[in-house]
Amino acid sequence: MNQIEPGVQYNYVYEDDEYMIQEEEWDRDLLLDPAWEKQQRKTFTAWCNSHLRKAGTQIENIEEDFRNGLKLMLLLEVISGERLPKPDRGKMRFHKIANVNKALDYIASKGVKLVSIGAEEIVDGNVKMTLGMIWTIILRFAIQDISVEETSAKEGLLLWCQRKTAPYRNVNIQNFHTSWKDGLGLCALIHRHRPDLIDYSKLNKDDPIGNINLAMEIAEKHLDIPKMLDAEDIVNTPKPDERAIMTYVSCFYHAFAGAEQLLEWIRRTIPWLENRTPEKTMQAMQKKLEDFRDYRRKHKPPKVQEKCQLEINFNTLQTKLRISNRPAFMPSEGKMVSDIAGAWQRLEQAEKGYEEWLLNEIRRLERVEHLAEKFRQKASTHETWAYGKEQILLQKDYESASLTEVRALLRKHEAFESDLAAHQDRVEQIAAIAQELNELDYHDAVNVNDRCQKICDQWDRLGTLTQKRREALERTEKLLETIDQLHLEFAKRAAPFNNWMEGAMEDLQDMFIVHSIEEIQSLITAHEQFKATLPEADGERQSIMAIQNEVEKVIQSYNIRISSSNPYSTVTMDELRTKWDKVKQLVPIRDQSLQEELARQHANERLRRQFAAQANAVGPWIQNKMEEIARSSIQITGALEDQMNQLKQYEHNIINYKNNIDKLEGDHQLIQEALVFDNKHTNYTMEHIRVGWELLLTTIARTINEVETQILTRDAKGITQEQMNEFRASFNHFDRRKNGLMDHEDFRACLISMGYDLGEAEFARIMTLVDPNGQGTVTFQSFIDFMTRETADTDTAEQVIASFRILASDKPYILAEELRRELPPDQAQYCIKRMPAYSGPGSVPGALDYTAFSSALYGESDL
Repeated sequence: MNQIEPGVQYNYVYEDDEYMIQEEEWDRDLLLDPAWEKQQRKTFTAWCNSHLRKAGTQIENIEEDFRNGLKLMLLLEVISGERLPKPDRGKMRFHKIANVNKALDYIASKGVKLVSIGAEEIVDGNVKMTLGMIWTIILRFAIQDISVEETSAKEGLLLWCQRKTAPYRNVNIQNFHTSWKDGLGLCALIHRHRPDLIDYSKLNKDDPIGNINLAMEIAEKHLDIPKMLDAEDIVNTPKPDERAIMTYVSCFYHAFAGAEQLLEWIRRTIPWLENRTPEKTMQAMQKKLEDFRDYRRKHKPPKVQEKCQLEINFNTLQTKLRISNRPAFMPSEGKMVSDIAGAWQRLEQAEKGYEEWLLNEIRRLERVEHLAEKFRQKASTHETWAYGKEQILLQKDYESASLTEVRALLRKHEAFESDLAAHQDRVEQIAAIAQELNELDYHDAVNVNDRCQKICDQWDRLGTLTQKRREALERTEKLLETIDQLHLEFAKRAAPFNNWMEGAMEDLQDMFIVHSIEEIQSLITAHEQFKATLPEADGERQSIMAIQNEVEKVIQSYNIRISSSNPYSTVTMDELRTKWDKVKQLVPIRDQSLQEELARQHANERLRRQFAAQANAVGPWIQNKMEEIARSSIQITGALEDQMNQLKQYEHNIINYKNNIDKLEGDHQLIQEALVFDNKHTNYTMEHIRVGWELLLTTIARTINEVETQILTRDAKGITQEQMNEFRASFNHFDRRKNGLMDHEDFRACLISMGYDLGEAEFARIMTLVDPNGQGTVTFQSFIDFMTRETADTDTAEQVIASFRILASDKPYILAEELRRELPPDQAQYCIKRMPAYSGPGSVPGALDYTAFSSALYGESDL
């Protein structure tokens, strides 16, 4: 018959206040009495083995065999019927401590306070700690649940002993030590429940050892209670160990209180079997199924056997009592065999269908958990997808976007709408799963419903926001298209208008240069035509501004946060306003400039006419004088003195005409200051007049000098007037250009006509005489010098000396300055180059010997 009644394995929950508070806390510093320690070792070892044998094992040394924690965990599983965590199989110290801690944690989980008991002490083989731990286990699993008339544990066990032994003489149970020393208490307990096993009337109070041994032998043989104590230890100890006695006596309670225990077990088990409250998780329901199967495999079979044994024992007891002519045994009320049978029948009814309910519930939970996991996965996937979507849809990024960007946002939104539509099935599946979970009574349906509702609400919001965003995007697109068209129209009209204004400003600021009244009148006419176009231009400007104003009005009216700048044009309204204002400012300025220029051109015209009137008079006069001088120089009649007089008169008239030239210079100065560069009223320019005037002065001076030279030559050479005229006629004839010069070819022709037979060498010699500087021309003076040398007599050298003496003012020498002053430049240079220095009396620096020069000139054939 089972001694330990497992209860917790059926999920029977004990309240904390039901647990027996230890009467004596185990003080680790308290030394055990050696006799008590011996008694506890034996008793606790036997008690542990009585349970471990069910698992096919036992212990020999209580402090050694529990050190690794494995048999300790096994003991707890056997006496509790529950599974403990999987033990560590290692042999290291920390493995042992881990196992012992698992056992101690399990004991603590049953509401037992472990005072000063640690895993390290058990692993180290501390006897006191080990015995204290085993006593704690015995208290919790063997004594804790004893209940008699509202007393429990130790008091309940003591009351049970007192009630059972009350009718017996010489038995007075007051405690769990001295009250059991005579052995009669143990014999009374056996006789009370099994009178067939002992004849109480034959017992002797004075034979305590015999009484105790008898009770222990009968208990071990017939009641399956192992011998846990030695009779001598009990008898010879003044105060036997209370815990050892209590442990042993509790075994009698569990052996004889079978009916009570069985009924109590049935009483606790029926509500457990009738409880159809489903668990929330698959693991919990599987634990229930495992508990039920443990109940069927492990816990119920012993109870069936116990029930049968009770019935057999009861029938056997009644038979033996009847044979012995003794009164029948009458169990207390409520503990009759019929009571047990009725309780067992209720147990069978409660058990019926429990397993099927468990399996159905597990299948339901399996389905529920599958659906719940499916719900979580789909919900998580959807929530991940939906995360941030509302914020995206609430964005008003289109308010500051360009048309191209808005169109891109619209395409992007269309893609999102497609994506949103694709997720419709998932949302419907989530809602359907949630509905099914509700129908299957899912334990967390509240959270599922809440989550599903949030998803559905969010889905509705997403749909609403999606539609609103599409409408906003389409509306913005239309507005931006309108703005874009206005921008394009603005650009098409603003660019030409801007170019027109730039051209107008350029023209209005153009630095015009005119030289006549006609030209300025033409500019004034063009300017008047331009001013006539300004009203039309202003109308175009206002139209262009109206376009831009319309753009800004649309932007402000619809609160579009985009720049009003035109993407098609770099021209801005400010530029147009500035340039238009500039044009309007420049028009009157241009008017004034043109009028001022017109007045200036009128003044210039007066200056032109004034200059032209004088130039047209001065120019012909100079020309006439030049012609008169030229005619006089080529005339071959009259004496040279007459020509000189006439030329002097010309020179006088020219000098007197200088005032007219000066006045003309004054007018020309005015024209220059007025920047007049042309004059249609005359062909003469001031430069022409100056050149002509200077040429006139040069010509008259040269002509006078030539005549003077001719006179000197004539007088020095003794040439007659007729010869001089002949020379002039020849020279004039061969002077083809009529410029007073003959080139080499003209001179050659002249010599040939005069009868010279010229070879190249002879002509070259003559050219060195007439053109000593190699200028390529022959002057009239050089021609006369040559001709006079060719026609002169032998006394010509004296004549030349006489001529030089006249030039030197009767000095025996002549100076270079006198030669340059009296002779033509080429002749003077010829004489200076060839005259030797004078070294005679009265010589001065730079004096030249004209006598030696003349003698050499006519005395040597090579000159």
